[in-house]
Amino acid sequence: MVLLAAAVCTKAGKALVSRQFVEMTRTRVEGLLAAFPKLMNTGKQHTFVETESVRYVYQPLEKLYMVLVTTKNSNILEDLETLRLFSRVIPEYCRVLEESEISEHCFDLIFAFDEIVALGYRENVNLAQIRTFTEMDSHEEKVFRAVRETQEREAKAEMRRKAKELQQIRRDNERGKKGPGFGGFGSSGMSSSNAVIITDTLIEPEKPKPTPVPSRSSGPSKALKLVGKGKEVDDFVDKLKSEGENIILPSTGKRPSEASKSLPPPTHTESVHLRVEEKITLTCGRDGGLQNMEVIGMITLRVSDEKNGRIRLNVNNNDKRGVQLQTHPNVDKKLFTADSVIGLKNPDKSFPLKSDVGVLKWRLQTTDESFIPLTINCWPSESGTGCDVNIEYELQEESLELNDVVISIPVPSGVGAPVIGDLDGEYRHDSRRNVLEWCLPVIDVKNKTGSLEFSIPGQPNDFFPVSVSFVSKGSYCDIQVTKVSQVDGDSPVRFSTETSFVVDKYEIL
Repeated sequence: MVLLAAAVCTKAGKALVSRQFVEMTRTRVEGLLAAFPKLMNTGKQHTFVETESVRYVYQPLEKLYMVLVTTKNSNILEDLETLRLFSRVIPEYCRVLEESEISEHCFDLIFAFDEIVALGYRENVNLAQIRTFTEMDSHEEKVFRAVRETQEREAKAEMRRKAKELQQIRRDNERGKKGPGFGGFGSSGMSSSNAVIITDTLIEPEKPKPTPVPSRSSGPSKALKLVGKGKEVDDFVDKLKSEGENIILPSTGKRPSEASKSLPPPTHTESVHLRVEEKITLTCGRDGGLQNMEVIGMITLRVSDEKNGRIRLNVNNNDKRGVQLQTHPNVDKKLFTADSVIGLKNPDKSFPLKSDVGVLKWRLQTTDESFIPLTINCWPSESGTGCDVNIEYELQEESLELNDVVISIPVPSGVGAPVIGDLDGEYRHDSRRNVLEWCLPVIDVKNKTGSLEFSIPGQPNDFFPVSVSFVSKGSYCDIQVTKVSQVDGDSPVRFSTETSFVVDKYEIL
């Protein structure tokens, strides 16, 4: 058995974690994994596929795949046994099998993979041994901590004993029991004062405070010491920020600008406030073809005045794409179906006060290319010095106005900055993340097309996947609330509306 690489990838072939056990370039690994989904045949129940040079042995993990890339002359039975062990290791470190969780624990998984395979051959280990090896439990560290805790307890006990002795001396002095050789008002007052100061100083540490550990005279300890470096890391991050670097947030895996990219909240809202929110998830192929597009939307109601609790919402649905609508269980579905009016089943009840309530949500899923709001066309062409890349965008949904558009193109590492040719808008080159960001403040019907040209050493596959992010104050599905009225009397109620259309995931693979 010769195992070339082990990887966790998405169903589209995007590598989340990959560990190579022989000498392989990153480009070759990404190329093998990108070709893997295209080789699978859904009509068969095999868990392996072969090409002219390698064999893929895989196991589905919900929305992901655990893939082993081996040589064709390896033992398929050993490959399957190794695959099962790899698949059992992943849930040990990841609570849920999602991209964000895999990325957050990527180094833990790599360390565990290294315990299973060495130089392409499987080690004779089981899951319990892998867990023990990766924990790196130290007996010397336990001994050191036990000795330190014992010393701290002894120091606290000695401190309390001394404090009691000095407290007894103070009480004796207050009763007039002075030691020999001291007399007179001045000396008596000074003696009592000194006793009080010393006693207070030593009694104070009885409060829970860190106690210094007495140093041992036998020389420096060789026990393992784990030192927290949180402060050093924070200082280093602050220094990078001061130098103008974009720092990635560890909890979200995104830079601060991306993690918080959303429309600013409105400065003034009425007692009845409505939020119309939509998120898009889109995956396209680099050669054309929409693999998946999903738009999820919701209308959220917030009532802050009790007199406006019993209201109804008139909804205007101008969608012609086949959106699936769903109302809240407490909303009268018959009234909504007949008149497009959102109201409670029991008209005598009020909507909850000062809390956000989702009253209507919708979902659109399609593979129709004409529904793509913003098309991206990326053309890398090999030249004598590397690659000439032409990338262009076109706004297909002309009713939308997209703001803060960022088109992120991965570039090869270690080859320097790209040479920019024609450019609409602005660009940023992030050398740490190896990404070229094409930034456009606004894309609308007056600015519906644009292009960027640049040259850089590399291969055509190095510039994918291309990702897009934007925000918009318009609704993609064109579903809006046009009127709010009281249940009794149908009198109109003043309301404010906040509409947003943002990106959850937008990639060209």
